[in-house]
Amino acid sequence: MSGPVSPFVPWLAGEELVLASRSPRRAELLQVAGIPFTVVPPGDVEALHAPRLQAASAHPGAYAEALAAAKAKDVAGGHPGRLVLGADTIVLLDDDILEKPADEDEAFRLLSRLAGRRHTVITSLALVDGAGPDPDEPLVAHERTGVEFLPLDPGQIREYIATGEPMDKAGAYGIQGYGALMVAGIEGCYFNVMGLPLARLGAMLRAVLAARGGAQEKA
Repeated sequence: MSGPVSPFVPWLAGEELVLASRSPRRAELLQVAGIPFTVVPPGDVEALHAPRLQAASAHPGAYAEALAAAKAKDVAGGHPGRLVLGADTIVLLDDDILEKPADEDEAFRLLSRLAGRRHTVITSLALVDGAGPDPDEPLVAHERTGVEFLPLDPGQIREYIATGEPMDKAGAYGIQGYGALMVAGIEGCYFNVMGLPLARLGAMLRAVLAARGGAQEKA
């Protein structure tokens, strides 16, 4: 997708990020930030990492980074020489990782647990630069944001689930939609809760593109 290019990232002429994600919210945020991109969804790498979920609560950031890296590598394999971004968002409550609900009953259980409490949203990012000095090793990082929910009664939760909004989102809610009215406050990056911490991504892109430029100068 083309448009105005961000003044905060030194894009090369014709450079286009490959977004390895099915999330329309991540695509919208890249467009808002002025980062040229195209979307190539990854395969079902989350299913391959599902057996690690129970042990992941001790290191949730590393777990999310591994998922983001797997998505980026999956897409990068079919797009050599390209700059590929993978991302993954999880919700952490009581040392439990809350991912996307499998059905409405699970969405109700997740939202009932989150109601009136503070939780942590972790979004991980992984950048593979196929034209960089180390095309097989992604640069990974993650961002944490604290989110506090208002108290919710069962009727409100069921009405929210009936909108369909919770069903494709980690923790069963979207802060940018109807779910905004459940949020009492946040501590940290708002865009992180949406699924793409833009300031963190900008810093990573600058580092990756600088490394690429440095390698070209040495050559």
